[in-house]
Amino acid sequence: MAKRTRIISPKVAEPPPQRWSNCLRVGNMVFVSGMTARVGEKIEGADEYEQSRIIFGKIKDLVEAAGGQVDDVVKVTIFLVDIRNNTKVWKARSEVFSGDFPASTLVEIRALATPDTLVEIEAVAMIGSSSA
Repeated sequence: MAKRTRIISPKVAEPPPQRWSNCLRVGNMVFVSGMTARVGEKIEGADEYEQSRIIFGKIKDLVEAAGGQVDDVVKVTIFLVDIRNNTKVWKARSEVFSGDFPASTLVEIRALATPDTLVEIEAVAMIGSSSA
């Protein structure tokens, strides 16, 4: 049975105790919970592009802290308040990933945790799976 390990990155703030884990590694799989552009008590980034850049950076940091690289991400689920702005997310994604992009699901939702949160992204990575 694969061991489950909580992954911590000094670049990604941890949630309060006993709420959730930002990232778990189970065997060679890494699961990153829904990341937002929250930095401290504030959402950073004025639009979906800026928020997505911050979020993909957090995902990269967590996957690297788990022993992988960002191109080991095989699946992302993106929650977007206004789906008409999906190209802003794709632009940020293209600046982070290379080679084969992860499988992606894009979902429009009514709202996220706060009115200024425009994007939330979760990811699954398989350590060692990238072609890089």
